[in-house]
Amino acid sequence: MKFLLSGGGTGGHLFPAIALAEEILQRKKGNEVLFVGAERGIEREILPQKGYDAVFLNVKPLRGKGIYGFISGLVSLPVAIIRAMSVIRKFNPDAVIGSGGYACAPVIIAAYLMKKKSFLLEQNIVPGFTNRILSRFVYAIITAFKNSYKYFKNKNVEWLGNPVRRQLFNNYLSESIDDRYFTILVFGGSQGAHFVNNVVAEAMKIIAERGETVNITHQTGKKDFEDIKKKYSDAGVSAYVTEFIEDMSTAYRAADLVICRSGATSIAEITVCKKPSVLIPYPFAADDHQRLNAIELVNAGAAVMLEQKDLTPLILAETIISLKNDPQRLKNMSEQAGRIAKPEAAREIMDFIVASVKGKRG
Repeated sequence: MKFLLSGGGTGGHLFPAIALAEEILQRKKGNEVLFVGAERGIEREILPQKGYDAVFLNVKPLRGKGIYGFISGLVSLPVAIIRAMSVIRKFNPDAVIGSGGYACAPVIIAAYLMKKKSFLLEQNIVPGFTNRILSRFVYAIITAFKNSYKYFKNKNVEWLGNPVRRQLFNNYLSESIDDRYFTILVFGGSQGAHFVNNVVAEAMKIIAERGETVNITHQTGKKDFEDIKKKYSDAGVSAYVTEFIEDMSTAYRAADLVICRSGATSIAEITVCKKPSVLIPYPFAADDHQRLNAIELVNAGAAVMLEQKDLTPLILAETIISLKNDPQRLKNMSEQAGRIAKPEAAREIMDFIVASVKGKRG
């Protein structure tokens, strides 16, 4: 079978699509995937590196760029839809799958116009602007959170989870790497998070001054790399600082605690890897979805949430020290994360899509 995957702009929309591509290609020889993304998205760099066939459209976001950005995005949409129709006609997929974000908008609309069965992934508990619009044009919406169905009234909604890459799925079945030092994994998403980078680096200085020993693995993104590396060095803190972690599976396995934003893909990865976490929601996320995502883990006993408006390096340092010195609490958080994980999401999603396409459902 042939599947066209579209979505991106950020890692949160791209990596679930990559997880589905891995599932599609490994489940039967001869299956094909084609990605369609945005020229300006993170997919432009990552997909060629991973060897996937991809087409990139000149499409722009409608939100977050002011009135001129909205008009510019609106003007780019018809041309992108026509280009997407051409790609669909040439590739002739059995199904079109959108993983969210502005990059998939013209593709989902093109699939609807061409009467191709399409599916939409919604990773956050509160659907984004693009997915609320696109839900009108798809056969089914597949959600990561059970409670998301109420935002898609009178629609075909399936709660199957958020797919994670196969290398991370393997962590669900394996034990953590045993290390005599407490290890913290820090990241702000695929492109970094300036506030998280700085507050963590400053908190680690306080922790070091108190004589606590920890290992740090910190993904900063490109912009903050040199500055954060210098902050650790000036504070005398030993840390592995990198712009981007390619082998996230090993990084998760080595971590006793994860500190990050609470985007949907991060939530899915943390739970599948069964890691206790300190979540710092991005306060300007659309519809406050990151805070709502984090609350799901907090209510399950799997995470601590620290809101950016109240957070200081001292509060973060004391939170980390408290968790470090309470191994039973960390163990309980890890177990709860594993309980709410959906490690088989990629397989279950593709089972549903294949059955739908073959007429065995609905």
